[in-house]
Amino acid sequence: MKTILFLFILLSTQAFGKNPVVVIETNMGTIEAELFEDKAPISVKNFLSYTTDKFYDGTIFHRVINNFMIQGGGMDEKMREKKTKKPIKNEAGNGLKNEIGTLAMARTNVINSATSQFFINVVNNIPLDHRDNTDAGYGYAVFGKVISGMHVVDRIKMVKTGSMNGHQDVPMDTVLIRTVRVK
Repeated sequence: MKTILFLFILLSTQAFGKNPVVVIETNMGTIEAELFEDKAPISVKNFLSYTTDKFYDGTIFHRVINNFMIQGGGMDEKMREKKTKKPIKNEAGNGLKNEIGTLAMARTNVINSATSQFFINVVNNIPLDHRDNTDAGYGYAVFGKVISGMHVVDRIKMVKTGSMNGHQDVPMDTVLIRTVRVK
């Protein structure tokens, strides 16, 4: 009886999930990601706040580097940066690694500078992991992982890129984020 109860609880937890899942609808397909609220509560709250505000709707993946990552969530189709909320605390020391398919907060060289922009790792980016509390070793906070649609990420990472408005690695054909919604 205890075994059956344990299996029921395990299956219920997996079926209903304790972490939020978001659906990122792009013009190249749909990506679903689980957000690790238990490991990165500040980053997840921040991401969900932008999601609730429909901030990501109409933004683009503006920086695409095959064999590195795809970055989006802050610029419109004309490469104009959208006005963001205040930067958040960097949670890179949460034990999560910048592995293939993980979502992480993009930031400047300032440790606690992440706002709306995020990236999806397309390789295991060990140099982006937290190593220590120095500027060079702090890392980038992982806060989620693609659970469906990695084929879409792989399609995006292969787009032709160039320069635009002073930015490098910009897709020549727009990779539009139509919507981001909580599932």
